Amino acid sequence: MNFESIALSILAVLAFGLLFVVTGGVLYLTNVEWRDRRRQEREKKGR
Repeated sequence: MNFESIALSILAVLAFGLLFVVTGGVLYLTNVEWRDRRRQEREKKGR
């Protein structure tokens, strides 16, 4: 394997890693927003 193929492999692994990190972050923020909205709706009904 030459340097170019090694560099492309490293970049591909980094790209997939970033894809998973960003996807996980979006899922986390969506979940937090959903829980917060549900909590606010429960507080409205309780008052």
